[in-house]
Amino acid sequence: MSESNKTDFTNPSTFILLGIPGLEAAHIWISIPFCAMYAIAVLGNFIILFIVKREPSLHVPMFYFICMLAIIDLVMSAFTLPKMLSIFWFNSREISFSACLTQMYFVHSLSGMESGVLVAMAFDRYMAICNPLEYSTTLTNSVVAKIGLAVVMRSGILALPYPFLVRQWQYCRTNVISHFYCHHIAVVKLACTDIRISTYYGLFDLLFMIGMDGCFIAMSYTQILRAIFRLPTKDAWLKTFGTCISHLCAISALYVTDLFSSLMLQFGHNVPLHFLILISGVYHIVPPVLHPIIYGLRTEQIWGRLLQLFTHKET
Repeated sequence: MSESNKTDFTNPSTFILLGIPGLEAAHIWISIPFCAMYAIAVLGNFIILFIVKREPSLHVPMFYFICMLAIIDLVMSAFTLPKMLSIFWFNSREISFSACLTQMYFVHSLSGMESGVLVAMAFDRYMAICNPLEYSTTLTNSVVAKIGLAVVMRSGILALPYPFLVRQWQYCRTNVISHFYCHHIAVVKLACTDIRISTYYGLFDLLFMIGMDGCFIAMSYTQILRAIFRLPTKDAWLKTFGTCISHLCAISALYVTDLFSSLMLQFGHNVPLHFLILISGVYHIVPPVLHPIIYGLRTEQIWGRLLQLFTHKET
């Protein structure tokens, strides 16, 4: 590290990202699985978007929500993984202060959008199973667009305090961030002032987002299960509930990794730093990888259309 990074200064114009401190010698090896997963995430989500766009029969609310999720996954991974790989491969560690704040804002807002889309998909499943006769008149294209806009606006507003607060703090210790991207907590820990407001807001945002969205999803599935158990046969139960499996897997992929990663970074003071950062990396790449696999394999329309494309058969 250069001497300039060790001397005192006020509000640096650039930050230095260390990648995964303590595992610098293994950066190249660590990059291999992350690069492979990033390629799978990009390819898989683009395939989902391509198939839905090309197949008119898939122009329905459920697949619109799947496309929203695919776009969010593509943008989310693009904001973190390329920088991580550039650190691992080319030792490109510098990031400007404004770029750092931009990255921080979009990572938090996109994470909230992903959660919001999963709530919208829970509502879609609720309408399809509990009120099938009203499904097409309730979830019109206009309503789907308004839901998407509401998801974007909510997440965008809730993420605004992160860069705003970070910009207010004075930085007079170091500009070296022990992470592979501008993670909120990793950045504010460099400030030489009381950062409790930032810490409390980060915890509030996490619990509010997961708590509110989790409650809406739980309410939807309570009604869905009640409707399923009223069906006459066990086969009908399984067939109807099977339409929800993909959504439940997507929920698990996002919330389990998000909650575990965030709580570990907030309270895992006795956990090795390199382990915490690896967990954060897993959170940013696992959902974008799993979502196209989950919906590609579990959704008959997408899987069938994909097979037709590869076997050059026309519908």
